[in-house]
Amino acid sequence: MTIASMTGFGHSDGEYEDFRWTWELRSVNGRGLDLRIRMPADLSSLENTIREKTGQKLKRGNIQISLQISRSGGATQIRINPGALQQVLAVLSEIEMQAGLAPSTADGILNIRGVVEQIEPEETEASREQRLAALLTSFDLALADLLNSRAAEGRRLHAIVSGQVTEIARLTAASAERAAGAVEMLQERLTQQLATLLENRASLSEERLAQEVALLAAKADIREEIDRLNAHVSSAQSLLKESAPVGRKLDFLIQEFNREANTLCSKSPDIALTRIGLDLKVQIEQLREQIQNIE
Repeated sequence: MTIASMTGFGHSDGEYEDFRWTWELRSVNGRGLDLRIRMPADLSSLENTIREKTGQKLKRGNIQISLQISRSGGATQIRINPGALQQVLAVLSEIEMQAGLAPSTADGILNIRGVVEQIEPEETEASREQRLAALLTSFDLALADLLNSRAAEGRRLHAIVSGQVTEIARLTAASAERAAGAVEMLQERLTQQLATLLENRASLSEERLAQEVALLAAKADIREEIDRLNAHVSSAQSLLKESAPVGRKLDFLIQEFNREANTLCSKSPDIALTRIGLDLKVQIEQLREQIQNIE
């Protein structure tokens, strides 16, 4: 079994010096490979590398990649911006005098944007390069975790899809068995209908009856549909053993399954075969729903 699901989750935590971070990768169904990356603006230089790494491992799916990064409090310095503080105090004093408001509190003033500044310590170029390398190594772990998650879901999907393909094969065989007696069934039905209309079967020649039966049997012949359904079953079973992503191929195969099942139902000469054809269509639709999850 080699198929992979497009649904999965990957996670990785990392740290370097006073930096801490978490990578989270979420994957859901998609027609192609669509990457949405969220990370701090100062790390945008990593985006192309992340896209390249992801594209090497995944071929389909909507992938959300997020990076949360923080720096320990001891490394950050907090200071008052004197200029901003003086401007705020002057404005507040004027407002309080004109409006008769109570004096502002210190915590209220400090919460005004720009009054308090956080000063991050400078990082050397060498330290930054090492941090970026550590971030990418951590991303590789998150990506591997996502791949494992998609593979595990793929194993579950493989069991379900294989069972559905087997059921389609069974229904196809049942259709062939039921259709095998179509000529005799049609002859009996036509004879009864004509006997009712003519009230005397003797007035209808055996040759004419054979011609009418042959015509109806040709219209109701589903051997080609059965053969193609069997071929599609064989193709699906082969695709489930391939190592490359097969979701698109299986999706196309579903269209072919549906086409043959619809034709089988339209040609069906009796209710029993029609019911088998409808069960076949239901099973094909259930298979289609599962295949939407396969990469």
